[in-house]
Amino acid sequence: MRKADLVNQIAEKTGIPKVDVLVTLESMFKEIKDSLSKGENIYIRGFGSFITKKRAAKIGRNIKKNVAVQIPEHFIPAFKPAKEFVAEIKKVSAEG
Repeated sequence: MRKADLVNQIAEKTGIPKVDVLVTLESMFKEIKDSLSKGENIYIRGFGSFITKKRAAKIGRNIKKNVAVQIPEHFIPAFKPAKEFVAEIKKVSAEG
């Protein structure tokens, strides 16, 4: 499912114009990115958590040049689903 498909489904189910749904989704995505870039985690009860994970510094390898490369410590975004979310997915996949 793409973002356009998501917008279409939400608009159909709620009766809200697609433009308004798209603006709302874009605002939500922007707020999530802004919060994570500031180091703040986002918790949505019953859905999950958007968090940042710390990756330690390590030595990587440039395969083309066969040279070791130092990769600095950095943070990556991650999503951790809530227990209710995981249970719902397991229930649906077990039925199908």
